[in-house]
Amino acid sequence: MLLYWFGMFGIAAFAITGVISSGKRDMDLFSVVLLGMVTSLGGGTIRDVILSVDAVYWVDDVSYVWVAFLSSVFAFFAVRVIENRQQIFEYADSFGLALFTVAAVEKVLNYGFSSIIAIVMGVITGVAGGMIRDLLSHRPPLVLGKEFYATPAFLGALLVVSLEKNIPFHEFNSVYGAALIFILRLFAIHKGLYYPSWLLYKKRSKHDAE
Repeated sequence: MLLYWFGMFGIAAFAITGVISSGKRDMDLFSVVLLGMVTSLGGGTIRDVILSVDAVYWVDDVSYVWVAFLSSVFAFFAVRVIENRQQIFEYADSFGLALFTVAAVEKVLNYGFSSIIAIVMGVITGVAGGMIRDLLSHRPPLVLGKEFYATPAFLGALLVVSLEKNIPFHEFNSVYGAALIFILRLFAIHKGLYYPSWLLYKKRSKHDAE
């Protein structure tokens, strides 16, 4: 049940980020809602297609579609009265990233796949929706920046897998993983938690080439 609600809240959070990201693009209601739904449902869809499960999760349970739709419509009207949209965007994105990652890890483990597959699919599920959102709204993808983004998802997924191997019956394993991801993202946003320069791939200048 906890895993189910993680997915629902993650969808709502990502739908809100999709709507906010389209705010300066002069889109109509239908386009904004569509972007919110694609953002919130995209990551899990990619996961289920790659794993070739019997049915994509939102096809099997239409409640996910309704949550994505209603969250997007609500956000379309609500963001107009919110002044600091960027902060709401960052918090909702971090929350969605955390919930989607750990929910995917748990689901993949329940399917019987290996720990490596669970971690990989957890990260893909967590970041894919945001990448789709950023590309469709012509924003620089967060995952391609130097700020911590995919790494918190990886560390959170790794923590969940480790906990499930050592204390598999503990009901809060997913909560610990989600908390780790969310806290790391907040540090990245507010404390400037970036990758060290030696881990960054920088374009060589003309002087360096000479």
